Amino acid sequence: MKPADLGTLFDDLVDRGVRTVVELSRPLDIAPNHGTQYTVPQLAALVRGAAGWLHAAGVCPGDRVAVVKENHWDYVLLACAAARIGAVPALLSDHLPPSTLQLLLKRLDPTLLVTTRAVLGRARDDETNLLGFARRTLTLDGPHPGALDLENLRGKEPPPPVPRDVDEPLVVNHTSGTTGTPKLVIHSTRTLVQGLSATEATRLPVVSSRPSDTVCSSIAFCHGRAIPWTASVLWLAPRKVVIIPDGADAERTLRAHPPTTLEALPSTFVRWTPLAQRPDNPFRDVRLYVSTFDAVHPPTVRTFLDATARRPLWVQVWGQTETGPLTFRFLTRRSVAHREARHPSTRNLGRPAPGRVRLRVVDPRTFQPVPTGRPGLVLARTPVRCLGYVGEQERWQAKVNDGWWNTGDIGVRTRTGAYLLLDREVDVIPGQSCVELEDVIEDRLPAVAECVVLGTPGQLPVPVLVTNGVNQAEWNHAVRDLPALADPVMMTWDEVPRTGTGKVRRMELRTLIRRGNDTFGTGRWT
Repeated sequence: MKPADLGTLFDDLVDRGVRTVVELSRPLDIAPNHGTQYTVPQLAALVRGAAGWLHAAGVCPGDRVAVVKENHWDYVLLACAAARIGAVPALLSDHLPPSTLQLLLKRLDPTLLVTTRAVLGRARDDETNLLGFARRTLTLDGPHPGALDLENLRGKEPPPPVPRDVDEPLVVNHTSGTTGTPKLVIHSTRTLVQGLSATEATRLPVVSSRPSDTVCSSIAFCHGRAIPWTASVLWLAPRKVVIIPDGADAERTLRAHPPTTLEALPSTFVRWTPLAQRPDNPFRDVRLYVSTFDAVHPPTVRTFLDATARRPLWVQVWGQTETGPLTFRFLTRRSVAHREARHPSTRNLGRPAPGRVRLRVVDPRTFQPVPTGRPGLVLARTPVRCLGYVGEQERWQAKVNDGWWNTGDIGVRTRTGAYLLLDREVDVIPGQSCVELEDVIEDRLPAVAECVVLGTPGQLPVPVLVTNGVNQAEWNHAVRDLPALADPVMMTWDEVPRTGTGKVRRMELRTLIRRGNDTFGTGRWT
């Protein structure tokens, strides 16, 4: 038996007798007075209660419920509650600019917007009114003019669970939006729960959660990874699950509940690197690291693998919101031991998920397959591909070619059947790889927390360095065998525009450093 229904997920976990304890770094925004520890029956009761709130707010089967709030795991619980009453939750990051939120809400046309006074206040300060783009608005953190107050809905009885066809829309997540307005990706029960969640809930050696594990996650819980992760991890019933939605109490929580497996955003791993380098770091018991969402560079992987007293594995996953995971690769200390050389290391994405994913590399102009070793667009075929984009179905259809999904990534298939990532098509530099340059520069300059290389026609590629400072001699040594680059631009972490998953908004960064929006790539498939 595997996860089969999002709306009754936690009831099903109770029926299975799952005794996992969930520890939070801070209370849930939908239950601020409960504390930071939950049993599975308590979570099931919270989901049923939230279903009662949504029903009392006028949500009916088939309606869309937009959720915009601070990052926390209760995004997933609200999604379960909406699915339980037959509605379609649409989970939106509060990191999106108010104007973007307004556009996405217009496309969604939700019956209910679940949000906070803080989100509405930031939008108001930006001269944007979000209240007009949903029939009703529910605030979680107190009363707001024109909105329903959660405190007036608590205790309302939920209706019985509403069944839906496995191929009907179930959840809407948005893409990261690094190159523009995010797409609203529609998944079904078949793709998200019976496909992705059930696959991960299969108990496999090494990579699956064990009954003795303390499983920790620090990701963006509004994004497409959160629901499959929740369903599969709890289905495997580890001893403890630890949720860290932000950095405020991360160290305290990690020390109180030392993880044995850890999944985090690449940007979170970067921010936690100083903690991992300490002799008393809280990662000593980690046997498995998991990285998704974005490219991760060798120095980061090396630091965390060296932090543990075990012989750990790092699982690098490449995929998209539209497709779920496409490739997997295991990294060990030996994999990233070689420093400073121009080796593929983390740019080697590994091989397609066996039995489920097929990949091919094609010419971007003709869409004909290219020989092994030649760069091209990477296309994917997977049974868990999304149903479409809300309000942009033509855009979705343009990325489907005879059943193959255009990932918009430029890569190379090697002789061994592995795939090397070069760049997003929109970010490509002819004859080079921004990702490789970023890898090498970060590897050779320990003072650089992050490097972003931007290519512009008619100009040298410009490296943007997140650092407290690099002197000229260090820079000259680091780029000694690299293609010609412009002088680096130094910035702090907070000065770099980012998405809710910590990815760099490259187009905004271009504007910030006055490089314009002219790129070598077309951006047709972003």
